[in-house]
Amino acid sequence: MKVLMVDVDGVIITPRPGGWAADLERDLGLSGAVLQDSFFRPHWNDIVLGRAGLHERLGAVLAEHAPHLTSLQLAAYWFERDAQLNEPLLAELAALRATGVQLHLATVQEHERAAHLWDTMRLRDRFEAMHYAADLGCKKSDPAFYRAVEARTGFAPADIALLDDTAGNIEVARAAGWRGLHWTGEQTLAEILARQA
Repeated sequence: MKVLMVDVDGVIITPRPGGWAADLERDLGLSGAVLQDSFFRPHWNDIVLGRAGLHERLGAVLAEHAPHLTSLQLAAYWFERDAQLNEPLLAELAALRATGVQLHLATVQEHERAAHLWDTMRLRDRFEAMHYAADLGCKKSDPAFYRAVEARTGFAPADIALLDDTAGNIEVARAAGWRGLHWTGEQTLAEILARQA
């Protein structure tokens, strides 16, 4: 393994109990169910695949359902509450990186949160690169994601491993010739690497 591709949500980022929007109505006066029905369900796929902008679509939804909020305000709330780093895993990853293995992020993100993760949360200091859905135009459930990452990095499939909490992504990665490491949070990275060597 020359490079380990690491998932973000559920792996690097530990989810908040109840999700980032658990207190949304109390804090910002917007129902999470309304946001789900009016924004995420109809618009998210286009946004996360880079076919539409987050603020463009979110701004229009908020104008109708929560005119007291701007898309920038809601995004800041969302990103801040969806940002609990898994420090024990990051420490293990840093130790692995010190042995010469490159660390990259492989994640399903839209452009705004990807920039937040990379620049504001400074994951750029811990990883060599980030490969994400809106930038590549495909998700990790699509074999095209893996081909695009290989083309971008120059690594052969046999040189790459994916650490991910979604079993379906692991299956697609393995079908692409990558090594798939399933993260459940129940084992350390060292244990996973030893068990799946």
